[in-house]
Amino acid sequence: MIDNELTSKIIGLAIEVHKELGPGLLESAYEECLYYELTKSGLYVEKQKPMPLVYHDVKLDCGYRIDLMVEKKVVVEVKSVEALNDVHMAQVLTYLKLSGCKLGLLMNFNVAKLKSGIKRLIF
Repeated sequence: MIDNELTSKIIGLAIEVHKELGPGLLESAYEECLYYELTKSGLYVEKQKPMPLVYHDVKLDCGYRIDLMVEKKVVVEVKSVEALNDVHMAQVLTYLKLSGCKLGLLMNFNVAKLKSGIKRLIF
């Protein structure tokens, strides 16, 4: 599956989750439901994937965790906040750098229509 098809599928399933649940829940609820939908659709998904930090050739376990990594290609960061801001985008870009992935989706489920809460980021 090429990157555009993969991100379209992820976004479509996220929209289904949002239609079912609506805004206002905790991030963990959306993450679990999206994980369920993604795996049910046959995609390989790693949830809460630990991401070590390499600093001066030392591998440090700093507690970084990627919400969802889909097909070892796309980092999905789930939020449920009043508004996305620059620090959220910086977080996804850092996860892309640490993971070696080049494509990320930042999704804020705390919006009336999910399309307005999605940012596609490329590293």
